[in-house]
Amino acid sequence: MAHTLLTEDLSFKENPLFEHLISDLLNQNYSICDNFFELKLVDSLRERLKMLHNHSELKKAAIGNKVNESISKAIRGDYIQWIDEQQANSAEHLFFEAFKTFKDYLNMTCFMGILHQEFHYAVYPVGTFYKRHLDTFQNDDRRKLSMVCYLNDDSWKKTNGGELVIYPENSNEVIIHPLPGRVVIFESQLLEHEVRPVLDDLRLSITGWFKTR
Repeated sequence: MAHTLLTEDLSFKENPLFEHLISDLLNQNYSICDNFFELKLVDSLRERLKMLHNHSELKKAAIGNKVNESISKAIRGDYIQWIDEQQANSAEHLFFEAFKTFKDYLNMTCFMGILHQEFHYAVYPVGTFYKRHLDTFQNDDRRKLSMVCYLNDDSWKKTNGGELVIYPENSNEVIIHPLPGRVVIFESQLLEHEVRPVLDDLRLSITGWFKTR
């Protein structure tokens, strides 16, 4: 057993990007990263989402979990489609693998006990938003980390709106623009957040969670 543990320790390689994300999460409960994915992969995911949207395959997002769902335009207005990892295309597979690598790194270095990951595409048309909320439910606290990857292209303007606003406790709000390839990771049960109204164009993203149990 001791030999096995020693071998595992010797094979471990520190990942500077992951260490930076972990440091941010420990210090401020959120992290913003603009180089998590190669832009070529972001382009492929964007095209996949646009195709789904153009074929009306996304559905109006609901409020609550599967036990208690309802649709309320007064709270959120996005359209989503869950990504089935078993039926993922090549770009989606690379996306899942990148976050799985990060998940395994977190479990190895921070002992977080994350067992599952889930993601969905999201489109916010003009005029839609998501009111301030927490990414956890009264009867389900499995979500530990929330993640957003923005799929807008270089033509996206900050004046288009759709900012993610995070509300850290005892600190000023953090305004995050949905720039191409930007990844935001934050503590699901600690940070309230909202998506401000989209003023122009379509806001494109993938949203997901690391979950325990």
